[in-house]
Amino acid sequence: MNNDYLRYKEADNFFLLAGPCVIEGEEMAMRIAERVVEITNRLNIPYVFKGSYRKANRSRIDSFTGIGDEKALKILRKVGETFGIPTVTDIHTADEAKRAAAYVDVLQIPAFLCRQTDLLVAAAQTGKIVNVKKGQFLSPESMQFAANKLVDAGNNQVMITERGTTFGYQDLVVDYRGIPTMKTFGFPVVLDVTHSLQKPNQTSGVTGGMPQLIETVAKAGIAVGADGLFIETHENPSEAKSDGANMLQLDRLEGLLEKLVRIREAIL
Repeated sequence: MNNDYLRYKEADNFFLLAGPCVIEGEEMAMRIAERVVEITNRLNIPYVFKGSYRKANRSRIDSFTGIGDEKALKILRKVGETFGIPTVTDIHTADEAKRAAAYVDVLQIPAFLCRQTDLLVAAAQTGKIVNVKKGQFLSPESMQFAANKLVDAGNNQVMITERGTTFGYQDLVVDYRGIPTMKTFGFPVVLDVTHSLQKPNQTSGVTGGMPQLIETVAKAGIAVGADGLFIETHENPSEAKSDGANMLQLDRLEGLLEKLVRIREAIL
């Protein structure tokens, strides 16, 4: 993907980053990837498989964090090689960048860490595409400085992701004005549909969500010109080990993407 990271323009369509919140096992990851590849190939949607190899940002110490770093990273590499698709995973510290870059095509900077200069520079220096999620506490305009850090470190393969803005202690809202604003920076802008519907900081210590609004948020994102969508999906979200409250059930993905492709065609 590094030599062709804007190929969604050739497809004349939005691109999709999708997969489980966290890698729970090889069979599960391969099944999800295979199904999404089938759907996106038919709909001519450029596809990047997403899976976190480790979840570092957890509310409680007993929350699931992963199956082991190397094991999960090897699964991500196998998914990419098996289906011929790029893969993306999160990194949380500067020393993770080089290690993860050996296995995946895109390094993702979590929203809480989007201002961490050493992390951004380390990610940029791998030569991989870097997807920076906008902090829930930042204006869209502020994300230009995060993008500039990557470019100044020698990497212009940048994506910026909108994932909602803090609205009170336990809610997020999407300001859709931010998508065209961030597009003026000259990089692809992604809407993280599922994380934008989180209900953080619940008293249980487990993040809630509003998955019933996934279609609504996704439609609006495409309508205002998002270049890509980020959608976490799982075969059975109620049994997912992380973020099940706001993931899309896998068997609902095809119908949603069909609607979104029609919206994209209508606005071109």
